[in-house]
Amino acid sequence: MAKEDPLERIAREEREKQEKKKNGMRGSRGLKSVVITLSVIAGVLAVGLGFQTWRSYKYSGLVSELNVEKDSLMHQFQNLQQDYAQLTSDYENINFALDSSREEINLLVERLKQTDATNRAMMRKYQAELGTLRSIMRNYIVQIDSLNTLNHQLTAEAAAARKEAAQSRRENESLNKEVEALSGQVKAGSALKARGLRLEAYAKNDRQVDKAGRVARMLVSLSLVENAIAERGPVRVYVRVTDPSGNLLSDGRGTSFTIEDQTLEATASREVDYEGEEVDMSIYINSSVKFTAGTYVMEAFTDSGRLGSASLVLRQ
Repeated sequence: MAKEDPLERIAREEREKQEKKKNGMRGSRGLKSVVITLSVIAGVLAVGLGFQTWRSYKYSGLVSELNVEKDSLMHQFQNLQQDYAQLTSDYENINFALDSSREEINLLVERLKQTDATNRAMMRKYQAELGTLRSIMRNYIVQIDSLNTLNHQLTAEAAAARKEAAQSRRENESLNKEVEALSGQVKAGSALKARGLRLEAYAKNDRQVDKAGRVARMLVSLSLVENAIAERGPVRVYVRVTDPSGNLLSDGRGTSFTIEDQTLEATASREVDYEGEEVDMSIYINSSVKFTAGTYVMEAFTDSGRLGSASLVLRQ
């Protein structure tokens, strides 16, 4: 093997050294590019993870608030359950109605337990039912107090009347007048009453709506409550619905009725058979007039008196 020339060997080693240096610089630049690329990817992932975390936190906070509202509503229903449990009377017809309301509350409590707090529509319905049941309970309290007062009054008056009747004919005539007055009170007590009066709006597809432009018709719902001393037989219920301007809506039939010697025009009416037990009923209102935004007021009557009222607010 020929011996390499020293000058050529030095030149060769210098070339190899330069080649290694170039290769090292290329590797360094490649590594730097990889590091930069990975850093960008990591930054994008961090931003995405942060946004997802923010969205999850926001949704979690909303769900938490809705659960708090549901718990509050449940607490109010449970308090109402206790109030109804403590409410008693000496009158069979009122006790029967109280039992019916208690069953309704128990059913609503069970349904509320099974309803997701994020179901805002159902939560609003439960809130409305809570208000209705509270109003009904106040009516029960008023009826019980009135009947208790009347019972005590009747007892006292009957005792005094018996004593006076034994004294003279004149005092007996006075007693007869008192009896007539009490008969009038009994007649007032036999008048039909209603609960759960509601006025709702529906679109053409029979879905409940609250926007004036989508309303095709309205629906009045109510229950004639049990009354053991009320007259049995056909009962016609009249409803009067006025628009936000105070104008009476009409179904075009020209129905009218007389109450307290005054003849009134009705928006619509319906006849039901009443046998002393509670009767649920609904009356549809179809008006050719275009519904507008605002508050609609409904009043319900029978030939013997006013049953009550309800209102509905339509949005634009």
